[in-house]
Amino acid sequence: MSQILETTVAGRKLKFDYGKVGMLSNCALLASYGDTVVLINVNASDKPREGIDFFPLSVEYEERLYAVGKIPGGFIKREGKPSERAILNGRAIDRPLRPLFPKGYRNDVQIVCTVVSVEPDNVPEILAINAASMALCISSIPYKDPVGAVSIGLIDGNFIVNPTSKEREQSILNLTVCATKDRVMMIEAGGDEIPEDIMYDAIMFGFEECKKIVNFQEEVMNKVGKEKVIPELYKVDETLEKEVTEFAFNMIKEAMYIKDKDKRNEAMDAVKAKISDVFNEKYPDNTSDIADVVYRIQKDIVRNMILKEKIRPDGRKFDEIRPINCDVSLLPRTHGTGLFTRGLTQVMTVATIGALGDVQILDGLGEEEFKRYMHHYNFPAYSVGEVKPLRGPGRREIGHGALAEKALEPLIPSEEEFPYTIRLVSEVLSSNGSTSQASVCGSTLALLDAGVPIKRPAAGIAMGLVTSEDLTEEEVLTDIQGIEDFFGDMDFKVAGTEKGITAIQVDTKIHGLSNECIKKSMDEARKARLFILEKIKECIPEPRKELSPYAPRVYTINIDPEKIRDVIGTGGKTINKIIAETGVKIDIKEDGKIFIMSNDSVGAQRALKIIDDLTREVKVGEIYLGKVTKIANFGAFVEILPGKEGLVHISKLDVSRVNKVEDIVSIGDEILVKVTEIDNQGRINLSRKDAIKDSENEENESQK
Repeated sequence: MSQILETTVAGRKLKFDYGKVGMLSNCALLASYGDTVVLINVNASDKPREGIDFFPLSVEYEERLYAVGKIPGGFIKREGKPSERAILNGRAIDRPLRPLFPKGYRNDVQIVCTVVSVEPDNVPEILAINAASMALCISSIPYKDPVGAVSIGLIDGNFIVNPTSKEREQSILNLTVCATKDRVMMIEAGGDEIPEDIMYDAIMFGFEECKKIVNFQEEVMNKVGKEKVIPELYKVDETLEKEVTEFAFNMIKEAMYIKDKDKRNEAMDAVKAKISDVFNEKYPDNTSDIADVVYRIQKDIVRNMILKEKIRPDGRKFDEIRPINCDVSLLPRTHGTGLFTRGLTQVMTVATIGALGDVQILDGLGEEEFKRYMHHYNFPAYSVGEVKPLRGPGRREIGHGALAEKALEPLIPSEEEFPYTIRLVSEVLSSNGSTSQASVCGSTLALLDAGVPIKRPAAGIAMGLVTSEDLTEEEVLTDIQGIEDFFGDMDFKVAGTEKGITAIQVDTKIHGLSNECIKKSMDEARKARLFILEKIKECIPEPRKELSPYAPRVYTINIDPEKIRDVIGTGGKTINKIIAETGVKIDIKEDGKIFIMSNDSVGAQRALKIIDDLTREVKVGEIYLGKVTKIANFGAFVEILPGKEGLVHISKLDVSRVNKVEDIVSIGDEILVKVTEIDNQGRINLSRKDAIKDSENEENESQK
C-alpha cells in the first residue's frame, strides 16, 4: 500500500512515495522535491561475497534525458555511459553512506538513483542523497544511521538553503553538506575565494539543516521501516589472529618505524615473506585472513604512533609540509607547462589554449550547455611503481579532475578578457598522497606559464585525521602522504588563493567529523596554502606577458548582428571560403562579436578585412578601391565591397570627355571611385572623375 512521507525543507515539500513503485526491490522510493523526481531502488545480496576484503557497495546515478524533455544527440538516440556529472553525483552519494555500514559487512549492496524529472530550481543530486539514505533506513539492509544533505548558497552575506536556479547564479558559494544528527560526513564546496571563517559558518549552517532531515528520516524509519537483517560479518579466526600477531607484531613495528618509504616497503615485504613461509602451509585456505591481520597490525601501529607517541611515519611535525619544488616551461612546443613536486608526489600539468569553437558541448540534465575551461587528470600505474594495463579514466580520475577544475574555475578570466578555450591536463608522474591538490598547484604554474591572466595563483593541500576508537581523541595532520591516507580516517582537501577558499572536498572513513576537527583543518590548510603559494610565486610571480609562439592569436571584430548572415552565407558558403583562403578559425557570437584565431597574422588580417568589407555599409562621399565587373555602352559596373556594386556612368569615368568606356577601363581593372548617390531603391552611383579630383586636391594640399 502506497504511503506519502513528507516534510518541508527551505519552504518546499520533500516527499517520498513508498510502496507505489518497485515492488520487488528491498526498498523503492519515488522521491520528489518540487518538480524534481528521483526513483531510488536499494537491494542487497543474501550472502556475503566470497574472497573479498572490502565492502562491495555500488552506487549508480542514472540520468534520463527525458527528465528535461530532451532527446539524446548522436545516431543511437538513447542514453549510453554515464556522464562525468553523473559519475561525480554517484561518488557524492557513496561517500557519506559507505562508512555507516557495519564493519565486516561484505554483502553486495546496490543503490540505483534514476533521475526521471528535473526542475531547474531543485537539483536532483541533493534529493538523491536524502532519498538513498531514506531507502536504506526503511529497508531490511543493516543500515541504521540516516544522513541528511543540503546545498548552501551565499548571497549578500546571507546563507541560502537549497538555492534556486536564479539564486545559484547570484551566489558566490556552492556548498553541499551531508551529515548525521551528530557529525558531518561529507563536504563538497566551490566558492569565489571564501574566507575560512565564513566557510566554517556555512558548513555549520548546513549541518543544522541536515539534522532536521535526519530527524524526519528517524521518524519514518520507526513508523514504516522493515525489520533489519542480522548481518553475517566477516571476522578472522581468533586463533589465527593471535598466532600471527604474536609472531609478526615486533617485526612489523620495526618496519613501520622506518621513515624512508622505499626502505619501509622493502622491510615489510621481507616480513610478509617470513609470515607466508610460516603460516601459509599451516593455514592454506586463510591467506586473505592472514593478509587482513597484517593490515590491521600495520594500521594499529601507525595510528598509535600518531595518536599516542605524537610522531608521523616520516618524522615530520603534524603541521609540516614535505619539501616543495616548482618548475615551468618544461615542454618546448606546448602552450604552458608546470611541474609541481611535494615530497614523492609529483604532477605535471600542460595548458592548451584554443579557439572558442573548441568548447566542450554538454549533453546532460544540467543548465550548463558548454564549458570553455576544462581540467583532465590522468593517474597511470607507473605513478605508484606498478604494472597495469592503461585504460580510460575511471571514477577516481574523473573526480580528481573535477575537483581541480572547481578549484581554479573562479580564477579563470572571462571570455571578454581572454577569448580562448582553455584545457588543462594533469599527468601524475609520482604518487605518495594528495595528487589532486598537487594538480591544482601544477595547473596554476601551467596557466601562469601559458600567459593566462588568472586573478590570482591557487594552491591546494590535503589534511588528514587519526582518531581513537571512541572518537574522543583526534590529531589533524597537514599534507598527508600515502600511508597516512591509507591508515587514517579523513582526506580533507582544501584549495584556494591568499584571499580565500575556492574548493573543498572531504571524505571520511569514520562516523563523521567533529566541529573542532573541521575548524582546525581549514585553519591549518590556510597556513599550508600560503606557504605553497610563496613557493609558486618564487618560481613564476605572474602570468607571462606574451603567449607561446606556438599558441594561436585571437583577433576580434564587432559587426551588426543583422549582418551575421552575410558573413556566413548560404549554407556556410561564405565563411567556409574565408577559412579556406586565409587558414583561420572563426567563431561568431549572436551579439555580432566575431573571433578570428590564427598563428598567421597575415591570414588573420586578411580575414578581418574580408569580414569588414562584407559587413560595411556603403556611405555617400567615401572613396573605395573597386573592381570592374561589367561594361556597358553607358558606363561600367564596379564592385566596391563584396556583394555591393555600383554604376560609374560614362560621363563620370574621367575628368575629360570619354567617347568609349573601353578606352578607360576593362573588366577586372581595379579603380578608385567615389560614392555620389544611393537612390531610394538602394542603387549606388559612383564617380571615378570625382575620386581623381579629390586625390589631386589632397596632393596639392600636402605640397603646400
